[in-house]
Amino acid sequence: MNEQWLVGIDLGGTTIKMAFINYYGEMIEKWEIPTDKTGEHITTDIAKAIDAKLDELGLPKSKLSGIGMGAPGPVDLENGLIYETPNLGWVNYPLRAHLELETGLRAVVDNDANIAALGEMWKGAGDGAKDIICVTLGTGVGGGLISNGEVIHGVNGAGGEIGHITVVPEGGALCGCGKTGCIETIASATGIVRIAKEKLELTDQESILKNYPELTSKDVFDAANQGDTLAEEVIDYVTFQLGLMLANVSNGLNPEKIVIGGGVSKAGDKLITKVEQNFKRFAFPRVGQAATITIATLGNDAGVIGGAWLAKTKLNNN
Repeated sequence: MNEQWLVGIDLGGTTIKMAFINYYGEMIEKWEIPTDKTGEHITTDIAKAIDAKLDELGLPKSKLSGIGMGAPGPVDLENGLIYETPNLGWVNYPLRAHLELETGLRAVVDNDANIAALGEMWKGAGDGAKDIICVTLGTGVGGGLISNGEVIHGVNGAGGEIGHITVVPEGGALCGCGKTGCIETIASATGIVRIAKEKLELTDQESILKNYPELTSKDVFDAANQGDTLAEEVIDYVTFQLGLMLANVSNGLNPEKIVIGGGVSKAGDKLITKVEQNFKRFAFPRVGQAATITIATLGNDAGVIGGAWLAKTKLNNN
């Protein structure tokens, strides 16, 4: 019974998800702690949480072989630097160095969307495929591109930022990144609500969406399922733009799987069917034939499982 465990960590804006995972990708323990919004005590909090969990299980630190962690924003994988995470006040922050110092464990750090993609590849909807596009439709639109089993990072850590592909070149909505017309302004939960509200203001047509004081993207999908014309128009527009964007990215990557996750993906078949129609329309035919579009299966566990995969594959050989 000497097998070691991996530590997967997914740093979110409100909570830090943590897990002990074995080398087969099976979850042994998972828990979460609140995120210190100042960013100053995060690595200390993580180190204390790991020690407390080991104490609870009556196990020594030597049970753990290393940490794989995902953090928001562009990351330099080579030296574990976080270039910029505005909401935590981090600029060129040496996250890996702090993590290793506080925990006494070796660590590897990558972007949160990238580790979610690795998680889906290893244990989720990727199903063993090595060429994958992962897109997360949440408050924003995140992405992870995997080619031949490796995450594409690019020259300064911003590879895979498919949420910021421009789909409305002129007159698009302002995105959090500072550009306008990004797919994030359309296919995120926030974007879907914005488009629905704009439509409601500009039209006299009847819609059950008028009855919601606090409209959500789920309300829009539910209304479309009930045959609400305005809601259907919103979903048609969103899935058109998403299908077009995914086709363009796929023409460069030729993936086997396109995995859609995040809160919006709970819309399931309605979302997939429409995205797929537009994807097939715009993809190079051979690219379109090769790719299967599927819903992510790991949910909130994708990040910690991907973190463990990162630790398993990147720390073993050093």
